[in-house]
Amino acid sequence: MLAPTEATGSTVCDPGFSEDVYHAFVSKTVYEEQPLLNVRFSDCDGRDRIQYKTSNPADFRIGSDGVVYATKSFDVFAKQTPFVVVAEDLDTHQQWQAVVKLSPRQPFFIRHQPVKSGKNHGTISQQVEEIVFPQRQQIGQLKRRKRDWVIPPINVPENSRGSFPQELVRIRSDRDKDRSLRYSVTGPGADQPPTGIFIISPIAGQLSVTKPLDREQISSFHLRAHAVDLNGNQVENPIDIVINVIDMNDNRPEFLHQIWNGTVPEGSKPGTYVMTVTAIDADDPNTENGMLRYKILSQTPYVPSPNMFTINNETGDIITVAAGLDREKVQQYTLIIQATDMEGNPTYGLSNTATAVIRVTDVNDNPPEFTSRTFYADVPENRVNIIVANLTVTDKDQPHTRAWNAVYKIIGGDSTGRFAIPTDPSSNDGLVTVVKPIDYETNRMFVLTVVAENQDQLVKGLVLPPESTATVSIQVIDVNESPSFFPNPKLVRQMEGLPANSMLTTFTAQDPDRYMQQTIRYSKLSDPANWLKIDPANGQITTIAILDRESVYVKDNMYNATFLASDNGVPPASGTGTLQIYLLDINDNVPQVFPQEAEICEKPDPNVINITAIDADIDPNAGPFAFELPYNPPGVRRNWTITRLSGDYAQLSLGIDSLKAGIYEIPITITDSGNPPMSSLSVLRVKVCQCDQNGDCTDVERIVAAGLGTGAIIAILFCIIVLLILVLLFVVWMKRRDKERQAKQLLIDPEDDVRDNILKYDEEGGGEEDQDYDLSQLQQPDTVEPDAIKPVGIRRLDERPIHAEPQYPVRSAAPHPGDIGDFINEGLKAADNDPTAPPYDSLLVFDYEGSGSTAGSLSSLNSSSSGAEQDYDYLNDWGPRFKKLADMYGGGDD
Repeated sequence: MLAPTEATGSTVCDPGFSEDVYHAFVSKTVYEEQPLLNVRFSDCDGRDRIQYKTSNPADFRIGSDGVVYATKSFDVFAKQTPFVVVAEDLDTHQQWQAVVKLSPRQPFFIRHQPVKSGKNHGTISQQVEEIVFPQRQQIGQLKRRKRDWVIPPINVPENSRGSFPQELVRIRSDRDKDRSLRYSVTGPGADQPPTGIFIISPIAGQLSVTKPLDREQISSFHLRAHAVDLNGNQVENPIDIVINVIDMNDNRPEFLHQIWNGTVPEGSKPGTYVMTVTAIDADDPNTENGMLRYKILSQTPYVPSPNMFTINNETGDIITVAAGLDREKVQQYTLIIQATDMEGNPTYGLSNTATAVIRVTDVNDNPPEFTSRTFYADVPENRVNIIVANLTVTDKDQPHTRAWNAVYKIIGGDSTGRFAIPTDPSSNDGLVTVVKPIDYETNRMFVLTVVAENQDQLVKGLVLPPESTATVSIQVIDVNESPSFFPNPKLVRQMEGLPANSMLTTFTAQDPDRYMQQTIRYSKLSDPANWLKIDPANGQITTIAILDRESVYVKDNMYNATFLASDNGVPPASGTGTLQIYLLDINDNVPQVFPQEAEICEKPDPNVINITAIDADIDPNAGPFAFELPYNPPGVRRNWTITRLSGDYAQLSLGIDSLKAGIYEIPITITDSGNPPMSSLSVLRVKVCQCDQNGDCTDVERIVAAGLGTGAIIAILFCIIVLLILVLLFVVWMKRRDKERQAKQLLIDPEDDVRDNILKYDEEGGGEEDQDYDLSQLQQPDTVEPDAIKPVGIRRLDERPIHAEPQYPVRSAAPHPGDIGDFINEGLKAADNDPTAPPYDSLLVFDYEGSGSTAGSLSSLNSSSSGAEQDYDYLNDWGPRFKKLADMYGGGDD
């Protein structure tokens, strides 16, 4: 708002509402989301962080643009209490307040003028509201301007059939008296989508609707009316126009689901809630057009009463009204539900129907009933985990539910707990099962009393019928049982050394089949040392060998043997028993010295050997032991001394200053403590050796003294033999390989001789003429043709002359690999001593290991034949590589 200043009369900005108290004139009834007025807040700083709120948010709300809306429909006469609107700066939290009062009367600026309309109906006078823009204060006046008037909503019925365009209201400004004005409206429905619904005459200001409206699509339109002069200058502040579309009953109720499913337990009392059906109407729910009422049109089936259910006509809640719901008689009810608008008015209201399917759920009102009062079964004795009988029941409750599932209990006749009755989940039968062995000789028959119940308890008020209890008669069948030894195992204590054919004990078995006349025969199953035998008839056990406690078959003084007892029943049966013989020790083993080998230095300083004794017997037939050196041979006591340390240990030491190095066998007499005692002459092998400063033997014989066993020596010899065999096989393989290589060389076809190929690929000549040479010189001598039949042609200058050549001694074709050095030396010597052979002779000699060479020697560069008569100028034509060679041979004395 603007306030005057004292000095200049100009205005300064004072933030706040334009009015302290706002008056809103509305119709008698205010509808939800109806705009009531626009409170304007002056913000001098251009701040946009202003938040509006009302003191009565339950009935009113204010938008960010300052427009106050009703949050629900109400009667203005019941809402005379003013309310406060608050504007708060979100940055500074400063607040401003204004009071809003509602007045239920028409504002003065609406005028009613008669207009004529008539088409095919004559002339009919009707009143058209005229909206006049409120007066504005003159510019420069210091008086605060009042708030613009709020236009009450204009109500237009939907689906109007009147002629279009249909005039709704006329808008005019008092300023049209002195100037020409133009009127326009803006907003959704006018110049915004959906456009063209409302139009205004720019000169007369007549606001008209161009087509029927549909409240279900758009329930209200918010327009703004503008007045400008011919130059487009605004002469009035825009005013808000709200056009509400009045609802007509043009939509039927629609159920959310065409079929509704619900459940109700059987036996439910009247008034039990079942389900809720819901329908909706697109018409205005605040008018009778959208107010629905429900009712039940039909019920199927009609038993036990045609009116088992009722429905709340406003909420659609379905409840029971009669007793007698029994799932075993009627499992499902079908109801046809009708929903009617106009508060259920059958004359003017529109209706629709849906189906409600109510399933009666099961409760445990029927106990299981046995199909027979008595069940019979038989069972072989000593059998467990077998089913001997099936107990069948009937139950009228819904199958495979807790009200149908049966639980069986044995309430009599099984004091020892030998039977159990689990339930077959598929058939609901009781399976009588043996869980403990039954002895025919003890119990020949069982009579069980069984009761059947459900997993869920029965509903109260029911009396259990006698069919819930049954009797099960079980006959036990006698079978041939295995004989059993007693006791098993049987323990016998016996001194070892019991001679053969001595009676040890009697080990017999008993036949549990007391009512069968059967005989038992005995046999031996397991006797690891083969010491025992058993009488087949009476089970008497005797020895067939001497019992030895020190046997490898005796563990912890215990020897185990297993025997078999078999009867002659049908079919035969047998049982096993174990005889445990605890062998008591006797002094039947002599002690032996331990260790049996030791070493000692030549000059002990001091150097002693600790010895003990080992005895296969046990206490008291073992230690303490007595150690003594014998008198013979006499050198033993002269050279050695033995001293007893304890009952089990003694020390052996040299009795003289020194003893020659070597291995000595010292006899020692050892006596145990048995009764009577036993003694033995045990030999201790002692190596006397030279020792270092640490007392360790330093001579080579220490290894021998350490006593390599026979097995170790044999293993070493075996490894040496295997190594020699491998070397021999390798040598034989190498010889055979050399022979195969030589044979392959002799079988080479002369035309495929690799030496020709070597010369061809290695030739570095410069043209055709240097390839005109005779390769036959490199062939094997046996394949060379005689010179007499060789065609006359161009011959190389360095080709060997045609004349007789000296014969060389015949060499071995395949020299031994070890003589290859001698072979090469002989070939070199022969080439050097041949004065007529060209230099290439040695190549053929080395390459062919035959009977000789037809070519001259290649190694005779220092021979008497100087070759001065030879012309080597042609080498200059072969290229720069042979120029040096031509200078060497053709350069004369140089």
